[in-house]
Amino acid sequence: MSRLILFNKPYGVLSQFTPEDGHPGLQDYVPVPGVYAAGRLDRDSEGLLILTDDGRLQHKLTDPRHKQPKTYWVQVEGAPSEQALAHLRHGVDLGDFVTRPAEVELMPEPENIWPRLPPIRLRRLIPTTWLRICITEGKNRQVRRMTARVGHPTLRLIRWAIGPWSLAGLAPGQWRESDPRTGGMGA
Repeated sequence: MSRLILFNKPYGVLSQFTPEDGHPGLQDYVPVPGVYAAGRLDRDSEGLLILTDDGRLQHKLTDPRHKQPKTYWVQVEGAPSEQALAHLRHGVDLGDFVTRPAEVELMPEPENIWPRLPPIRLRRLIPTTWLRICITEGKNRQVRRMTARVGHPTLRLIRWAIGPWSLAGLAPGQWRESDPRTGGMGA
């Protein structure tokens, strides 16, 4: 049976096994041979990274034609207006492409969220807001570009879920195997 590993990628870790330019890679966290990341998370993003040894599953998780939902918890600068939220929901022209419509809602700051190291830069007079954003694409820095385009730069980005798999119960740097057929907790 295929292997599927859920990994909570910490801030500053690369989505590749080999470290580079002083940044750790996956080999420092997931000592499992023969698995590869199904998609990427930028070095400055945190959260769910799925690793698998199954090429077909990797393709299903990453190819936009399969419309696999990816859910992000996003802390943005400022307080987005309903107009800004509507813009995100209907698709944002990023210059090189227009995003598909996204599910976007305001959310409270996540409970029991781990501290980010280093902490994000906060400005005393500018509030921050948490958004739950679900997209079915996943192009390079897409969520960050979307929020910036509507006037609310991303301060912190955590990918919480991909399809049925989520970070529930995983601290930064931890991983667990899951059942690739059901999205269940697995071993």
